[in-house]
Amino acid sequence: MAIIDGRRISAEITERAKREVEELKKDGIEAGLATVLVGDDPASRLYVKLKGRACDSVGIRSERYEFPGDAKEAEIIKLIDELNSRDSIHGILVQLPLPKPLDSRRIMNEISPDKDVDGFNPVNMGRLLIGSERFIPCTPKGVIRMLEHEGVELDGKNCVIVNHSPVVGKPLAMLLLNRDATVSVCHVKTRDLGKFTREAEILIVAAGVPALIKADMVRKGAVVIDVGISRTKDGIVGDVDFDAVKEKASLITPVPGGVGPMTIAMLLENTVMAAKQQIYTQSV
Repeated sequence: MAIIDGRRISAEITERAKREVEELKKDGIEAGLATVLVGDDPASRLYVKLKGRACDSVGIRSERYEFPGDAKEAEIIKLIDELNSRDSIHGILVQLPLPKPLDSRRIMNEISPDKDVDGFNPVNMGRLLIGSERFIPCTPKGVIRMLEHEGVELDGKNCVIVNHSPVVGKPLAMLLLNRDATVSVCHVKTRDLGKFTREAEILIVAAGVPALIKADMVRKGAVVIDVGISRTKDGIVGDVDFDAVKEKASLITPVPGGVGPMTIAMLLENTVMAAKQQIYTQSV
C-alpha cells in the first residue's frame, strides 16, 4: 500500500503555475481571477478564502464579489456580464452550491466559456463529452492528474465512481472514458453498492458519507481515490474507512491531504491557461 500525497503533487503544480505567472508578468500581463460568493454558507466562504490565498501565493490577482443569500439572479448575471467584458479578468468562478431558489445552471451559462475556469459552462462540458477537453472541472481534473502522476494505467481498467453529480461524477466519467477506461457510475439509488465497488480496479468515491466504503467492499490491490470530506466528532474524514481499506489498496488518498489540495491547484492551472489563451487570441 502506498499513500498518494495530494499536497506534494499539488505543490509541484502550484510551483509551475507560479513560474508561468511570472513569465506573463515579464510581458506586462497580470493574470486575474474573479470569485463570486452568494450567501453565508461557512464551507463556501472557507473555500473562496482558500482559493484567494492560493492565487496570492502564485501572483494571480484575485477579486472577490459577495452577494447576500437573497440576491436576485439578475444582479449576479449583471456582474458576470461585466466581468466577461473586462480584459483584466481571465477567469470567473461562482462558488457552488448557490442558495435556493437561484438557478445554478442559468448562472453558470452566463460565464464566458473562455473564462470558465471551473469548467461548468455547457460549451466546456460539451467539449469534454466529445473528447476535445479544454476547461475541465477542477476536482475531476485533479483526480486524473493524481492518477497520471502515480503512473496508474487507465486504458481498459475497470473504474467505478460513487457519485453522479455534474460537479464530480459525470465529468469524471467522461474523463475516464476519454482515456479508454471502462466506467461504472453508482449513486444513492444504486442497489448493492458493494457488488460494483468490489469489481473496481480503480475506485473513486465522492458520496459525502463518512466511512461509506468498508474493507469488504474493496478489491485487493485496487487504487482508491477518496473525494469525500465530512466533519465529524472525530475530525475531518472521507468516504472511505481509511485505516481498514489501506490494508487492501495498492494506492489510496488520505482525507485531508488528498484530492482537496489538487482541486485548488487545478483552479490555478486553469486560470493561467485561460489568461494565456485570451492573450494569444487578442494578439493574432
